[in-house]
Amino acid sequence: MLNENHAFILDFPELKLDIVQLNHDDPKFKADLQQYHQLDYDIRQLEISGSPIDDENMNTLKHQRMELKDILYKQLTKHHEQVAH
Repeated sequence: MLNENHAFILDFPELKLDIVQLNHDDPKFKADLQQYHQLDYDIRQLEISGSPIDDENMNTLKHQRMELKDILYKQLTKHHEQVAH
């Protein structure tokens, strides 16, 4: 879907407290999260403007976003498990 907001916290509302805590306490998570949100913003802006880049470059951006989301989710679930125990 075009121009869909993929904000990390919207995709994982059940882990909101963990996201906030990691964003505050973990510089690596914070940097990755900022990069993820910048990529998501850039992709949405390109979609709004009619994708003024070729499909290969757009797919590369979306793939980077997906990889970052996976990295963040792994960090997040590891943190959540540690806090739960």
